[in-house]
Amino acid sequence: MKIDVLCVGKIKEKFYRDAIDEYSKRLSRYCSLNVIEVADEKTPDNASDAVVEGILSKEAERLAKHLPEATGIGTDSYIITLEINGKKMTSEKLADHLNNLGINGISHIFLIIGGSLGLHNSITRKADFHLSFSDMTFPHQLMRVILLEQIYRSYRIINNEPYHK
Repeated sequence: MKIDVLCVGKIKEKFYRDAIDEYSKRLSRYCSLNVIEVADEKTPDNASDAVVEGILSKEAERLAKHLPEATGIGTDSYIITLEINGKKMTSEKLADHLNNLGINGISHIFLIIGGSLGLHNSITRKADFHLSFSDMTFPHQLMRVILLEQIYRSYRIINNEPYHK
């Protein structure tokens, strides 16, 4: 399985980069993982709705360049957006979902994490699945670590390997 994690913004904090590197290393035995960062836009304080829309639109254009329709990747791909209004799942259900994708011929999964303002609707409309980790809001840098940990946990579950609960 090939997994691309598309993210808006760069990781600045070393502790986040270290955690991402650790989970990337652990995942290398289960899948081909690629983390792709696209530039984020600076958001001014008290930004108007029009400014927010413009920012989200610019970030969406950058993300879209890495998605199947822009890269020519075939129908064996699946897009998951991380959204607060997405479907909530247990770790076991996420593992089942990822496993079933592979069983059904999906060989390339795209997981998309937006920037501080979220994702433009042009990106969410392209998604095959909308995933939520919580009703709470997390920093998008931390969300990368949480996502990679859950993907790693999923592979451990799929392979009936022990992992702390």
